[in-house]
Amino acid sequence: MTSSSLEVRPAQRTRFARYRHSLWLLTKRDLRVRYSTSALGYLWSILDPLVMSAIYWFVFTVIFHRGVGEDPYIVFLLAALLPWMWFNGAVSDSTRAFLRESKLIRSTMIPRTIWVNRIVASKGIEFLLSLPVLAVFAIATGARVNIDILLFPLAVLIQTVLTIGIGLLIAPLVVLFRDLERVVKLALRFLFYASPIIYSARDLPGGCGGADVAAKHCAAYAAAHPDAIGDTLFSLHFWSAFNPLTGIFSLYRATFFAAELDWFLVGVSAAMSVVILLVGWLVFKRYERDVLKEI
Repeated sequence: MTSSSLEVRPAQRTRFARYRHSLWLLTKRDLRVRYSTSALGYLWSILDPLVMSAIYWFVFTVIFHRGVGEDPYIVFLLAALLPWMWFNGAVSDSTRAFLRESKLIRSTMIPRTIWVNRIVASKGIEFLLSLPVLAVFAIATGARVNIDILLFPLAVLIQTVLTIGIGLLIAPLVVLFRDLERVVKLALRFLFYASPIIYSARDLPGGCGGADVAAKHCAAYAAAHPDAIGDTLFSLHFWSAFNPLTGIFSLYRATFFAAELDWFLVGVSAAMSVVILLVGWLVFKRYERDVLKEI
């Protein structure tokens, strides 16, 4: 029996196997096109976060002598900025997921969700390829890796679920409402500062009696002011949990900063990511036929 006779033909594969194979081919095509047309290639995937990190590091450590985050700040910053680049790039590109490949979408019978998933996959691979930058800075600054690095795959999983959900939600709606593309870009700009990237969720007021008392100082504040009345429910730290990226970034940062891990934030983030995925899938299925007519 020859090896060729043992190979499974495309028609004989399961539906999931065919989907996975097509997804991998489209993802490789995206990466090949993106890097083959530029002289620097892979370096572009790390230059953008490096430049942004350098700017924020200079502003917050040299000019303003920051009072947020952890030391070393460059590692603290990159641990959230790199996954943000994945999220931002995937959501931005999802607004044109159908418009950019309209002819190919109309002429193939591939499940249409794949046009969103291949964007999330290609941006996710770029994120993984940029992790050596974080490792280099961690070694150079003496940042210590702790046991919470085992939670890194969980962070990747939750972010994948969240990003796919948002992509499935906005990809068909942008085709039907073109102004939504600009709205998404504005929302992403707002979300960058509303998410704990240049600061920590622990730097937000924790509702422990003082309007300006950060959550990370609540224990010390309560010990010094035993009569203080707390109101955690209406604190910024509490409501930040309903930004799914907050819990995701806390998982990434826990690799180097154990105090950043907050299971309440992670739990809310995971639950919201699943809900967003379900809503995104329902919206996608609801408008899929309308999108095919428009493109």
